Parts: sequence; structure tokens; C-alpha cells
Amino acid sequence: MAPKQSPSKSGIIAHLKATLLLFGQVMLHLCQGKIYHRIVLEQMFKAGPLSISPVLLVNLFAGMIFTIQTARELAKFGAVDQVGGAFALAFCRELAPILTASIMAGQVGSAFTAELGAMRISEQIDALYMLKTDPIDYLILPRVISCSVMMPILTIFALVIGVCGGVFAGAQLYRLEPEVFLGSVQEFLSINDLLVVLLKALVFGIMVAVNCCSWGLNASGGVRGVGEATTAAVVTSWVAIFILDLLISLSLFETPVL
Repeated sequence: MAPKQSPSKSGIIAHLKATLLLFGQVMLHLCQGKIYHRIVLEQMFKAGPLSISPVLLVNLFAGMIFTIQTARELAKFGAVDQVGGAFALAFCRELAPILTASIMAGQVGSAFTAELGAMRISEQIDALYMLKTDPIDYLILPRVISCSVMMPILTIFALVIGVCGGVFAGAQLYRLEPEVFLGSVQEFLSINDLLVVLLKALVFGIMVAVNCCSWGLNASGGVRGVGEATTAAVVTSWVAIFILDLLISLSLFETPVL
């Protein structure tokens, strides 16, 4: 007799199935081309301009902190001029897209879950069916499109502001000329790396939107259930961001054979 699954594990598997099913429905409806452009623009404004302040602040200070810690260690070996290279390899490739996606999950993704969860428990989604309006077209697809479009754009801003923070910290604390820092960044960061960063941002945007919308659509148990769904949506999005980042890095970056 097979052992009985725990409720938590069963719930995770059920949610994963629901999320994959929702993703398939979104792709199908996207191919059909029925898009509410006004709603897409509204969601893009929420996911973009209204979210840019925390993205810029977090990446600015993260770039400064990363430069300070890296330069302090490289100074011991007389290699402060290579700080920009280390910054390019670690911050630009990995940290900036992860931080941006995490902020989007906490701010935009949680809003998606809360809005859809409130609509679910108040039976507004059922009302859409009565009006012969598909919730996938009206509610989910605009949010997925907005998040997948704005995430790469916000990531570009995050890279720029992070580099500016690194240049400032290097110049003020270690007398590192901005030309030297930026030259080292340019030497180590290729166009292919930037394309991979944008690919990560696109994947993160789609995942955050679909995952958080899935939690909202399946919320139950009144106001308390919406709160629990919102918390679960943010946590699972953060975990999924790191898992996807690992998979993309293993797939696209060469790994040396020992």
C-alpha cells in the first residue's frame, strides 16, 4: 500500500498542475489574439512606473554594497582595477535580474493574487461567465503580458542604476576611476550576457504573473484565504525564481569539465 501524501505536499503538486494548466490556457488564448488592450495598458502602468522606485533603490544600494565588498577583497591582491569585471559577472548576470524579479513578485505579484482572490470569493469571476466574458482573456492575459513586457524593461533600468552605484562606491571609497570600472565591466560583459539577462527577466515575468494569478484564482476561505494565498504566491514565486535562474544558467553558460 502506497504511503499517504501529506497535505502540504499534495497541495504543492495540485497547485503546480493548476499553474501549468493556466500557463497552457494563457498561451492558447494569446495565439488566438483576443487581447483587451486598454486593460493591458492599465496593468503595464501598475507593473512598470508604479514599481520602478523600489527596483531602482534596491539595485542602487545593492550595486554599491557589492562593489564595496568586492573591492575590499581585491585590494588585498592589488587588483582593484578588476572590480568592474567581478561586478559584471556576478551583479549584472545574476543579482540584478533576481532582485528585480523578487521585488516584482512582492509588489506586483501579490497585488495580482489579492485582486483575483477577492474577485473569486465575491463571485465576480462567476459573473464574468454569466456575461459571456472569458476570465483568461479579461483578467489573466493582460496581467501576464504586462509583467512579461515590463520585467525586462525594469531589469535594464536595474542594471544601469546598479552600475552607477558601483561606479560611485568605487570612486568615493577606493579612488577607482569611473573609466577603469566601466572598462572592466565592458571587457567582461558581452552582448550575449545581456541577452541572457533579458531572457531571464522575460521568463521571470511570465512565471510571476502566471503563478500569482493561479493562486488568486484558486483562493478560498474568505478574507483569510486570500491573505494565505497572497503569502503563498510570493513565497513560491521567490523559490521558483531561483530554480529557474539555476536552470537557465546551467543551460546557457558553459560549465568547465574537471
